[in-house]
Amino acid sequence: MRIPLINRSKHTVPTYKTSGSSGMDIRANLTEPIILAPNQRKAVSTGLFLELPENFEIQVRPRSGLALKNGISVLNSPGTIDSDYRGEIAVILINHSNEDFVIKDGDRIAQIVLTKFETIEWSEVNSINSTDRGSGGFGSTGRN
Repeated sequence: MRIPLINRSKHTVPTYKTSGSSGMDIRANLTEPIILAPNQRKAVSTGLFLELPENFEIQVRPRSGLALKNGISVLNSPGTIDSDYRGEIAVILINHSNEDFVIKDGDRIAQIVLTKFETIEWSEVNSINSTDRGSGGFGSTGRN
């Protein structure tokens, strides 16, 4: 699928690193480094603008290496870029570690995944079918 993209960053467009990858890394587009203090969150620019077709979204997800090694995550994970959004893609990062983390220009900060979705048309009713699980949630099915 071809997606129109404007790249106003100094970096190459996102690409799949392997044939089995579902996500592409996106990079910080900065004029100076950002220091992300413990428990601090900031929106990080990418310099990317895109035009998605209807019924598609881009999900912005954390990079597993940043999460494991540095405690850095996407705060509203997964973030959503809607098909009617035309602004710059920015990533809300949070530092869950106890140490400052420096984000430099060109650092891979998140990954993006293209997802197709259906829209909902509600059908209001007076009852819904029951199941064995019923209304149990939040761990009600056990630990294993």
